[in-house]
Amino acid sequence: MQQTVHLTRPDDWHLHLRDGALLRQVAAVSARQFSRALAMPNLKPPLIRVEQALAYRQRILDSLPRGNGFSPYLSVYLTDKTPLQEVSVAAECPYVLGFKLYPAGATTHSGAGVTGLDKIYPILEAMEEHDLVLQVHGEVTDPEIDIFDREKVFIERELIPVVARFPRLRIVLEHITTQEGVDFVRGAPETVAGTLTPQHLLYNRNMLLTGGIRPHYYCLPVLKRETHRQALLSAAISGNPKFFLGTDSAPHLRQHKETDCGCAGCFSAPAALELYAEAFDQAGALDKLEAFASFHGADFYRLPRNSGKIVLRRSEWTMPTSYGGEAGEIVPLRAGETLRWRLSSYPEKP
Repeated sequence: MQQTVHLTRPDDWHLHLRDGALLRQVAAVSARQFSRALAMPNLKPPLIRVEQALAYRQRILDSLPRGNGFSPYLSVYLTDKTPLQEVSVAAECPYVLGFKLYPAGATTHSGAGVTGLDKIYPILEAMEEHDLVLQVHGEVTDPEIDIFDREKVFIERELIPVVARFPRLRIVLEHITTQEGVDFVRGAPETVAGTLTPQHLLYNRNMLLTGGIRPHYYCLPVLKRETHRQALLSAAISGNPKFFLGTDSAPHLRQHKETDCGCAGCFSAPAALELYAEAFDQAGALDKLEAFASFHGADFYRLPRNSGKIVLRRSEWTMPTSYGGEAGEIVPLRAGETLRWRLSSYPEKP
């Protein structure tokens, strides 16, 4: 039985770091595991301009210990009224990799999002010309559509036509949760990729309700059937460069999760790599983890691969029941439970 996994320093291509006191509390947790991350722009207020994204990047850096080597990248939040010139501004900025599409009302802090994709077609055309990436939360918000079908319908109704209309536009379908999402990415041109989260690789929707409602496993897009989980895992371990790591780690304070209308999001950052290792180990594919975690995302975003190494060791440990700090108490994914892998060698400084 394999006892260690040596990886090139990995990156997280979908991460929520929040802002203010919560940012200062959680940023170092992800920086401990990853070399780079794509920080999401759905803050209050959202990051709808490049200058706002760059100011946020500085706040991230200011929240970290000096000299830790972590490099945050940004995506700008699309709205119905995003100015066309913002695309050329973004193209000139090395730390802005693209624009994030939130269908209005689809997830946390998405109220200012796009109400119809046709309204941003000029932006998408400009992004195609400037070779910027469209990061997509792929769910429709039509209340008549079952929540478990929202990704499938979004792909059919919105994403397939966008790919056909803008064939050179690079697109990442983030946090894929369905067989249909996997099939779409596999069958799409090389301009299309997708990220996979640890919770969607490890759990199906039973985890939300077994033994009672379990709010810390609630995220959007929501966990799906076991058949979909198996499809996601198959994609992750396939070696296909279109699939790569994006945790979607999304911290909320305990009182905002354990309430009558709890927030969506799993705080996986404290053991993200350990959770991915567990999924790949269960599938007998630890040899595929490095490419998924360290190579495919960097290659798609046309950034150099990292040079340092980390080591994961097979070692049981118990996840803390919560993480306290300036903002308050945050409950992590797998709180109080046993994990089978542990990050034992921290990223080397560049």
